[in-house]
Amino acid sequence: MAKTRPPYPPEFRRQMVELVRAGRSPEELAQEFEPTAQSIRNWVGQAECDVGRGGNGLTTAEREELNQLRRENRPNTPSMSRKHLPAAVPVSIGCSVAFRTAPRARTVRTMS
Repeated sequence: MAKTRPPYPPEFRRQMVELVRAGRSPEELAQEFEPTAQSIRNWVGQAECDVGRGGNGLTTAEREELNQLRRENRPNTPSMSRKHLPAAVPVSIGCSVAFRTAPRARTVRTMS
């Protein structure tokens, strides 16, 4: 299983982005500091989006808003389950009883 660690502080990320913009490569920074080169490239790309230079992606504020909306609209939240469960349980019980008691239609195969 992969090791997990707390996210890097925003100030550290900003410093890494500034070092890349100053001419250092993400690979150099990855050897000197802890984050991977890909993480540093991701931070640079996100910073570009945030200032309007990256055309393919959401800004940090847009991403936060999207995550908030997804949390609010998540269908399997406990509050929704409790809210809809009492009405749904009798229907599912009734359906299963109806299917158990209904005779099964049999098909007869003839040999040709």
